[in-house]
Amino acid sequence: MNGTSTMMDFLEEPLPGVGTYEDFNTIDWVREKSRDRDRHREITSRSKESTWALIHSVSDAFSGWLLMLLIGLLAGSLAGLIDISAHWMTDLKEGVCLAGFWFNHEHCCWKSNTTFTDRDKCPEWKSWSQLILGHGEGAFAYILNYFMYVIWALLFSLLAVLLVKGFAPYACGSGIPEIKTILSGFIIRGYLGKWTLIIKTITLVLAVSSGLSLGKEGPLVHVACCCGNILCHLFTKYRKNEAKRREVLSAAAAAGVSVAFGAPIGGVLFSLEEVSYYFPLKTLWRSFFAALVAAFTLRSINPFGNSRLVLFYVEFHMPWHLLELVPFILLGIFGGLWGAFFIRSNIAWCRRRKTTKLGKYPVLEVFVVTAITAILAFPNEYTRMSTSELISELFNDCGILDSSKLCEYVNDFNSTKGDDLPDRAAGPGVYTAMWQLALALIMKVFITIFTFGMKVPSGLFIPSMAVGAIAGRLLGVAMEQLAYYHHDWAIFSGWCSQGADCITPGLYAMVGAAACLGGVTRMTVSLVVIMFELTGGLEYIVPLMAAAMTSKWVADAIGREGIYDAHIRLNGYPFLEAKEEFSHKTLAMDVMRPRRNDPPLTVITQDSMTVEDVETIINETTYSGYPVVVSRESQRLVGFVLRRDLIISVENARKKQDGIVSTSIIYFTDHSPPLPPSSPSMLKLRSILDLSPFTVTDQTPMEIVVDIFRKLGLRQCLVTHNGKLLGIITKKDVLKHIAQLANQDPDSILFN
Repeated sequence: MNGTSTMMDFLEEPLPGVGTYEDFNTIDWVREKSRDRDRHREITSRSKESTWALIHSVSDAFSGWLLMLLIGLLAGSLAGLIDISAHWMTDLKEGVCLAGFWFNHEHCCWKSNTTFTDRDKCPEWKSWSQLILGHGEGAFAYILNYFMYVIWALLFSLLAVLLVKGFAPYACGSGIPEIKTILSGFIIRGYLGKWTLIIKTITLVLAVSSGLSLGKEGPLVHVACCCGNILCHLFTKYRKNEAKRREVLSAAAAAGVSVAFGAPIGGVLFSLEEVSYYFPLKTLWRSFFAALVAAFTLRSINPFGNSRLVLFYVEFHMPWHLLELVPFILLGIFGGLWGAFFIRSNIAWCRRRKTTKLGKYPVLEVFVVTAITAILAFPNEYTRMSTSELISELFNDCGILDSSKLCEYVNDFNSTKGDDLPDRAAGPGVYTAMWQLALALIMKVFITIFTFGMKVPSGLFIPSMAVGAIAGRLLGVAMEQLAYYHHDWAIFSGWCSQGADCITPGLYAMVGAAACLGGVTRMTVSLVVIMFELTGGLEYIVPLMAAAMTSKWVADAIGREGIYDAHIRLNGYPFLEAKEEFSHKTLAMDVMRPRRNDPPLTVITQDSMTVEDVETIINETTYSGYPVVVSRESQRLVGFVLRRDLIISVENARKKQDGIVSTSIIYFTDHSPPLPPSSPSMLKLRSILDLSPFTVTDQTPMEIVVDIFRKLGLRQCLVTHNGKLLGIITKKDVLKHIAQLANQDPDSILFN
């Protein structure tokens, strides 16, 4: 050192790691967006200089659309793979195809030349008893089939839970609550990683095939978001900016629903209504494109073999009558009651799993639930078949050629007008089916409570729809018989004459399914769109809307939150719900820290602290950032510096910059403070200082503060009084305050 103190502004070049986030932290939306704007400005200004820069600018603008194309292709392909594998493995529990073991029951019988009525009994398909014993009749054959069904179910579910436990613990559950939290700006590293994607894809097939009461629709959203996150790494613009990446994930969620239900528009609306936190217009168009590509890819794979994208295609011939709105609204009420009951019971059970020894034995829990499900499911043909097949059968309108028990009516007609069958008296088959459906309903209602939330991938859409569809079909058949035997009653006399086809039980099943799904998830617009895209039943929008709205009102009257929000709260994720009003009269000074008896706020001064002082502060506290003030006495605010940036910069300076020792002064100003000649070189860290932190005064009403946090996606906000720094409010403080006002335990907000 020769007299003058040499100081270096190291950090003119940004350091790797500065501006990134640690696991389980919230991103700073404001900072990420301004970074992206700066990057965009730089590229635009450079594009006028050379042809190469212009090409770079065009490719940068195009990269978003290219990314959407890739996400759509990958999500569609994976969904097709999952559909085909799950269909095959579900049938494997009942038998095997001799023509080739990789054919499922339906494909196996395509080549067969059996008659239409015996289409399920083709010689190429053998049940396990036929394969082992040589015949399929008798008690022993039944017991053997029963035994094989349970063994396969246990094998599939155990394999699923062991893979999840061993390789990707994040692959369990539905994934939608976590994706909502991630989209609101929280970081859960590895939740959308490659291992999670691989394991979730494999275990989803296993879990669905095991016959557990769960669906693959919710987890497909998680799978699509994993695809989106992994593909983001191909483009610098998305790899380096967390806010831009979340726009991509919103679009990926839309693609996920698009392939889950074959409902591209429903997917976009689902992403907008249910999962996304920040959804600008550009993301809307991109989601639309991603959902379109994904649906197109799935259609090309044609997993259902019927050249249709929709899962449950219906063709109802009769329009509905105005008076039928009464039973539709009753179904809405049932859906709302069931939704509220399900959420309460499921959350109570999951809380119990978290707080007792039950949570320590996930494999045993899956084993027991699968065993109970399989043993109860086999005797009843409506629970033995896969849930999607069940829903598809319940939505079906009886034609002349239907061999299902639900269509065993007494045929006393002479002439048939095409496919349009009149209302008929129920035969013995229908009554048997009613009993079996009633038992299936009771089983589904209770078993789903214990299944959702286990350590296997589990979606909730299909089980909820199954409960509603069964209830709807029961009500529909009851209405149909009432109209048949009492067509002279005042309510039927105007529109239902004898020998007419007035009531379609399949329509009631469809409305019931929408009502129950709405009661559980509290979706409205996206639900109705998904339902009519799913079934192709366009003229039934009004009944679906009536049922969805009624179920939401009823369920909201009993409990405010849907199943995903309830799980977010149960897991303690820091999620600020944008839909709820904040109605209490508190001020910023009531929520900020430090409180009255707390030690004073930890601050860093702008030009008088040494490297050692700063390192001591970092080691003694766990805060994620520190306000920078002019001096301890004046407490006038200069800016805010993040802990992670500070640690990385100081460590780097010690390694790479000459003359930095523990007594070196750190300063955040433009010009270095005057120092005696013999002092060591100084460290300038102005470039990591946020000079425009959000501040409110101590008298700001909390409702405004909560709004600022919601709409700008802040991590923290500083509180001042007459320009002097008083305290700090973080997102967690806001959440704890809201929990306290709702008489909940404020510490339940901490992520566990």
